[in-house]
Amino acid sequence: MKLLNYTTRYFAIILLVLLSVWAVLFYFEMLDEIYDSMDDGLENQKMLVIRRAKEDAAILEKNEFGEGYYTINKVELENVQNLKDNYRDTLMYMQNEEDFEPVRLLESVFQQNGEYYKLKVITSMVEEDDLIEDLLYSLLWLYLGLIFSIILLNNIVLKEVWNPFYKLISELKNFNIEKDENIKVEKTSIEEFNLLNKQIQQLLQKSKDSFTGQKQFIENASHELQTPLAISINKLELYIENNELNEDELKQIAAVLNNLERLTRFNKSLLLLSKIENQQFVAEERVSINTIIENLVDDFSDFSRHKNMEVAMDLKEAIEFKMNKDLAIILFTNLIKNAIVHGESGSKIEIKTDNSIVNISNFSENKELKKEKLFTRLYKIRDKNSNGLGLAISKAIADEYNLALSYHFDEKHIFKVGFPKK
Repeated sequence: MKLLNYTTRYFAIILLVLLSVWAVLFYFEMLDEIYDSMDDGLENQKMLVIRRAKEDAAILEKNEFGEGYYTINKVELENVQNLKDNYRDTLMYMQNEEDFEPVRLLESVFQQNGEYYKLKVITSMVEEDDLIEDLLYSLLWLYLGLIFSIILLNNIVLKEVWNPFYKLISELKNFNIEKDENIKVEKTSIEEFNLLNKQIQQLLQKSKDSFTGQKQFIENASHELQTPLAISINKLELYIENNELNEDELKQIAAVLNNLERLTRFNKSLLLLSKIENQQFVAEERVSINTIIENLVDDFSDFSRHKNMEVAMDLKEAIEFKMNKDLAIILFTNLIKNAIVHGESGSKIEIKTDNSIVNISNFSENKELKKEKLFTRLYKIRDKNSNGLGLAISKAIADEYNLALSYHFDEKHIFKVGFPKK
């Protein structure tokens, strides 16, 4: 869901920034409108007071606010030459509130009968403050409502829109080309997703057809090669028995037989690998891994003694697993034989079972092996008459039963087979 989370996050951030800017600008614009309205009212009151002063000179003597909203004080010309209309906020004691309340004040100067007078006109800001406060709370609630709507929209609508994409990703993660299965795509009204589904299905179908064709070719070729190889080996053996050959001729024919034997083993390994991938080993039973290892170590005892190698077993945990017994034998035969073949003469091989894991380790002249190639077909560690398929077969068996086959190097070569815990 990373793409959706990033989309939601950035979309929400951009909208929040825009909303924040809009809310601040709107708030200050409304403040300006309120102050403009109040100043226009004060200007109108000033004009009314000046008009009344011309009609009634007694008004010019009103120099206290008292119960009125204006005062008039006589001033000298030099004190008002540069005085312009001045609007400002101030506090004034209100009798009815018995406290200081904010007011808007206009100071102005006018002339009458050759004399100059300073006029102060006030208007209460109490209602305006309440209006500003209400406006602020209204904007705040609107802002929070929009934020909630954006989050809700992103988490519901966008998830619904991207749902087919993430289902397709999930299907691709679980797809295994070795199993004859198709991915399930969800129908959607989004044209781009439908096009993506179609192209992926076509691509996977081509890959499956190519993989199937490759497996069938290997299997057919292996089957076809078995008979001529067996005939060739038998005829060469009969030829040796029925003819008196010198030492040089015997060496040459022995070399041919050796190559034919290697080709036969290679052919059988390819056929076995093809059968494993085609899931032709159907029969399964509860297999004792410890028993298989003990029997294989006993079978390889002559080989290990020939190389002056000790095989130490520490099977402190009994591991049982449901699988095809023949494949289990092949899996550990390849791993144990690999440890003996590539181990140093006179060294020690250790086989341990612990925490549902089988560890097979050996010392070798080789340094750390290439993990990315180790379990691939035809990869040979050293020229030991190997066909390069042993570890590939082991990997195929492990994948078939979801076993964790891995390799790492820690002063010695260690192969691990992890069995699923109960």
